[in-house]
Amino acid sequence: TSANWNTAQNVTLSAAANASSANGTRAITVASSGLTSVTVTASVQTGGGNPGTHVDNPYVGATGYVNSDWSTKAAAEPGGSAVANISTGVWLDRIAAIAGSSSAKGLRAHLDAAVQQDAANGSTPLTIQFVIYNLPNRDCSALASNGELKISENGLNRYKTEYIDPIAAIMADPKYAALRIVSIIEIDSLPNLITNTNIAACAEAQSSGAYVQGVQYALNKLHAITNVYTYIDAGHHGWLGWDTNFGPSAQLFASTARGTTAGMSSVDGFITNTANYSALTEPYFTINSTPGGQTVRQSRWVDWNFYVDELTYAQAFRQRLITEGFPSTIGMLIDTSRNGWGGSARPTAASTSTDVNTFVDQSRVDRRIHAGNWCNQSGAGLGERPRANPATGLDAYVWIKPPGESDGSSSAIPNDEGKGFDRMCDPTYTGNGRNGNNMTGALPNAPISGAWFSAQFRQLLQNAYPAL
Repeated sequence: TSANWNTAQNVTLSAAANASSANGTRAITVASSGLTSVTVTASVQTGGGNPGTHVDNPYVGATGYVNSDWSTKAAAEPGGSAVANISTGVWLDRIAAIAGSSSAKGLRAHLDAAVQQDAANGSTPLTIQFVIYNLPNRDCSALASNGELKISENGLNRYKTEYIDPIAAIMADPKYAALRIVSIIEIDSLPNLITNTNIAACAEAQSSGAYVQGVQYALNKLHAITNVYTYIDAGHHGWLGWDTNFGPSAQLFASTARGTTAGMSSVDGFITNTANYSALTEPYFTINSTPGGQTVRQSRWVDWNFYVDELTYAQAFRQRLITEGFPSTIGMLIDTSRNGWGGSARPTAASTSTDVNTFVDQSRVDRRIHAGNWCNQSGAGLGERPRANPATGLDAYVWIKPPGESDGSSSAIPNDEGKGFDRMCDPTYTGNGRNGNNMTGALPNAPISGAWFSAQFRQLLQNAYPAL
């Protein structure tokens, strides 16, 4: 027009998907009387999935990447072939894990393998899951998964430049654009800022802002890649299920997301129960059960929590997150890799006792000594197999913690991975305030976190629920 004749104008062209599955090009010419015409060439690339697109739920209609490093170990165990082809998470728990080693593939090798698996799927897309897990002062309230970076030793800057930046650069490679890459962001990090700032390492993470800034940096870098999906860790019901933790956690997650470049849209969802054992559903009692006229909330096991299992917690937490400003499109994931609790110890009916503690202890399928016990739990079993849209508000049940990989060592084991010894992994330890000073319920003779633990894997197979 006469007002903008000398200002460049942006023109958008769009078209419906072509009916064929072939690659192709089309020249498009912009021309007008008295002007020099301009021609651009549009290219169509087809493949397994829809390169460059971002769907609402990355698990729907997709197959899952099978990590051969884990699958080979699982298949070598008696009966392990029954689950060896299930998709599990790949943990990038230190800088060296990005490049990999002679015994474990690195990030690019996993993505290359995923491209091969995707090609074998035909037009079905493939989802591959990575755990982003290397914040400075990582796992600040425990020792078994302490990391290599320290806040006081330039840890946050190293996290950004030596860890997140290389991960993002590799994931952004166009040859991986057809994959649906799920990133699980920093297990146990933000929840620790709500409940454990009485511990020096957590207090430092809070006062320095390292956890929040690190998570924001990861979201900024990863969300910018169209085919990467971001899920923030949201603890589990036995951690954040009390009202004093529940609301403040949701508010912290919201303020963290608002501080990213894309705001709330930088987060696709949240995950609960990662590498934990909380039962998916307690079939024989609910939070509203009242044996003998007493609420189960006053039992030793529930301890005034507002939730008794992960599904009710995850669904309620999602609603609270939406109230805090997250879009209604967010979905929840629940790690069901080790929360089956099958086997002979699993109750088959509700208790008839009128004593509230006896009722709960006899009715609950979660057979841990205390809900605060988290390390290599004795008696646990494989849980629900991964699947999409399993319940309202849930994107998927997933196996993020690969069954058979240890939570931590039963005694101190020297290593070059920064992983310490936590007494909660010691079966002889009588506990602390966070588990009600109970025994830990941990299996003996466990290796360091992430190492293969054959005895645990065999027990998980034996106690799988649903049964294999």
